[in-house]
Amino acid sequence: MGWQDWIRDIEVEPSLYAADFARLGEQVEELLDAGVRGFHYDIGDGHFVEPITIGPIVIESIADVVHGRGAVLDCHLMVDNPERHIPQVARAGGDSVTFHVEVTDDPGSLIELARSHDLGVGVACKPKTAVEDAARAAARADIALCMSIEPGYSGQAFMPEALDRIARLCELLPETPIQVDGGIGPDTIGPAQEAGASLFVAGTSIFGEDDIAAAYASLVELSR
Repeated sequence: MGWQDWIRDIEVEPSLYAADFARLGEQVEELLDAGVRGFHYDIGDGHFVEPITIGPIVIESIADVVHGRGAVLDCHLMVDNPERHIPQVARAGGDSVTFHVEVTDDPGSLIELARSHDLGVGVACKPKTAVEDAARAAARADIALCMSIEPGYSGQAFMPEALDRIARLCELLPETPIQVDGGIGPDTIGPAQEAGASLFVAGTSIFGEDDIAAAYASLVELSR
């Protein structure tokens, strides 16, 4: 399933990195009941980002439930060697991979590798990376991800300068959906949408609330 098959004009993607892993299956089901169509799934290798985060084995544990409800797993590779991880994500049941422009001199080959495994593909950029470099790398991708925090840890505050970066990406990639990840919540989703983003990754602002379904629904309403 490609991006064009599941995204609407606007999507809010709960970031499973912020989930309560003692209740992961329960929380996934609760959010599916609330209407979630895509979950964001962060994979960190301890090199490109400091923490080692969840990996393909956890994708395997939830893929059938997610796919059985018509939703997808959007996997963000915060790793130095994405070519090693792309096949693993595909085998585990991921539906898309987004790699970082900072780790490759040949983004086209990674895009083709992802597509050879029937995965959607995105290109991400860190806050200090030139937007123009990211746009060139993402020219053949399905989405472009603008980080609004330094990747690695959930719960960071949204960087206001990301708004100008989102707007510039929209100018450079007018046909490409722009995803934003980091610090998305009730106060920031509106400005990010006004800047041109249409895919919103939300972690703490959903999983940090007592009623995660209501928190998701509130962000969806704010994004309309």
